[in-house]
Amino acid sequence: MSKTEKNLQEAFAGESQANRKYLAFAKKAEEEGFSQIARLFRAAAEAETVHAHSHLRELNGVKGTKENLAAAISGESHEFQSMYPQMIADAEAEGIKGALRSFTYANEVEKIHADLYQKALDTIGKNPETGYYVCQVCGNTVENEAPDECPICKAPKKMFKKID
Repeated sequence: MSKTEKNLQEAFAGESQANRKYLAFAKKAEEEGFSQIARLFRAAAEAETVHAHSHLRELNGVKGTKENLAAAISGESHEFQSMYPQMIADAEAEGIKGALRSFTYANEVEKIHADLYQKALDTIGKNPETGYYVCQVCGNTVENEAPDECPICKAPKKMFKKID
């Protein structure tokens, strides 16, 4: 891998993290009544997305939909098979309950994502119109209708956000 490719990967990761961080900052600013500052954070987050997408394009990281689904399945599978189990074990050993909960929720949801991506790949070109709902507590992603209670974190139905 060339130095430039490594730099593109690092820049992609940094811009992606900045996007998510600024959206979290915007949410907090909104909660505190600072709507103009929230808007600024959202604008910066959008700019970071532009940068991240540009870096990813230069890395040839976006392929056709079939290849992108396969890459998503691989990434999600790595997370629930290797990455999160070790993080869960570390958090348990260190007694850090908040991290343990965060890692455990993510681990469970990554399995669901891999399954949803596999289902989409298996039916590509024949995919029925399906609604998706995401639990705002744990990230659980469900098709068609939000459950009365999240099976992962036990959050009520009102905590699910419909994705358009």
